[in-house]
Parts: sequence; structure tokens; C-alpha cells
Amino acid sequence: MKSVWPFRDIIPQAPTHFLVIPRKHIPSLSDATMADTELLGHLLQVAKQVADKENLENGYRIVINNGPDGAQSVYHLHIHVLGGRQMLWPPG
Repeated sequence: MKSVWPFRDIIPQAPTHFLVIPRKHIPSLSDATMADTELLGHLLQVAKQVADKENLENGYRIVINNGPDGAQSVYHLHIHVLGGRQMLWPPG
């Protein structure tokens, strides 16, 4: 996990809410390149590993907010993982 960093969200939107961020600065998913393919896959694998440790066996949601219309507020690519309750759809 040296290339990514998982940590709990400071304003959780679910009983379990953590982020996984790459140490490499990538402003948004739109800025990722083919050279970042392995890192992007690693972000998802770490999200799964942490979700397993958090006992989210009933499921969880993975979210990437991208750009202004996608509600991105922090311009460093990161994955939100939310679980511990039934998620609604559509999310809003």
C-alpha cells in the first residue's frame, strides 16, 4: 500500500466511509493517463482489501467524484468507499 493511502473520511456519509488516495498527485480521473493504469487498479484492490477488513460483506459503494458537475471538491484523485447500510439509488 506504499503507493496509496486509505483513511477514514472526516465527514462520513455512511457508518463506514473511507477514502483511498494515490500518493502520486493526479488532480482528477480525467487527468489520469494510460501510464496510471496499474495505479488505478491498485486503488480498487486496496479499497476491496480495506472493505474486507471493515466487514462490509453485504456490499459497499465506490464513488469517484470527477470535475465540477461530478461534485469533485478536492482536486487530488481519490475513491470514496461507503458501506454499513443499504445504499439508495439513484444517489442524487
